Amino acid sequence: MRTEDFRYELPDGLIARQPVLPRDSCRLMTVPHRGGPFRHLRFTDLPGLLQAGDRLVFNDTRVLPARVFTRKKGSGARIELFFLEAADDVSWKALVRPGRRVHNGTVLSVEDRPDLELEITGILPGGERLIAVKEPRTMTIPEIMELSGHVPLPHYIHRDDVSSDRLDYQTVYASVPGAVAAPTAGLHFTASLMERLRNSGIGLSYITLHVGIGTFRPVKTENPADHEMHEERYCVSAEAAREITDTRKAGGRIIAVGTTVVRVLEHCHLHGKLTAHTGSTRIMILPPYRFGMVDGLITNFHLPESTLLMLVSAFCGRERILQAYNEAIVRSYRFYSYGDAMFLF
Repeated sequence: MRTEDFRYELPDGLIARQPVLPRDSCRLMTVPHRGGPFRHLRFTDLPGLLQAGDRLVFNDTRVLPARVFTRKKGSGARIELFFLEAADDVSWKALVRPGRRVHNGTVLSVEDRPDLELEITGILPGGERLIAVKEPRTMTIPEIMELSGHVPLPHYIHRDDVSSDRLDYQTVYASVPGAVAAPTAGLHFTASLMERLRNSGIGLSYITLHVGIGTFRPVKTENPADHEMHEERYCVSAEAAREITDTRKAGGRIIAVGTTVVRVLEHCHLHGKLTAHTGSTRIMILPPYRFGMVDGLITNFHLPESTLLMLVSAFCGRERILQAYNEAIVRSYRFYSYGDAMFLF
């Protein structure tokens, strides 16, 4: 298996740079596992593809407005901070650009709120900085992000974020802050669609995985198995574990809403039965892989040679997935985070 086996050519015009509204009006391609024709539907048709007793599992992480622009005290040089995660009660890990100008003790004032000051308190081995609030000490970094942060849109969208992205690049059920990228399969759900699903006898459960910056890291090794997978934090509640376990015992299907949910459920399955648990995972799912928890997957169209494309290829087969992607290109589906969706059985 080679990384180049997961390459495909995508016309630039098919990269979605704006969301479709309403969310559930996007297109939905169904991909049966064992052959058969693809179906081309709308996301609002989803309830008709499910059966009473099935269960959808969602990732309820909430995207942080993680990009904060600052000015270096003294020189006034513009410094961009990309907050990644809390390091302790007062400090956060962040990527800094340009990093060569920022050393321990550097003081930065928030660009649109000069009264807010941050300080570099450490440099980590990977080059990330530790950052703490200097003034006023009553503020926290999450509060500063909410006041002055920008939505960390993926690089391929090729535009600055706007105020509407704070809502659009967030699932309607997002509740646990901590991600720096959206679990994009969930962006297609609306409150009314979820109510229709409940009324159809479909169970809805929620787990948390905070999507990290590593999700965009390209696979640069010739053999994808040699790729160093990024680590992401997750939490499975006792309620979710019980609901998912009971559904499987009753013969219902577990449908993962997004690859992040797949990673959590399969990680837990490999480490024993599904129970209430908080931890982190580096699981990388490549063909061939025997899935132990997931029967169906709702997902977007992923980048070439990415770990996410490899995961969905493990689910349906590489040739089948690339055939589906080719079909999507011919039919002008919209790709990536703000794009259309697939339902894989």
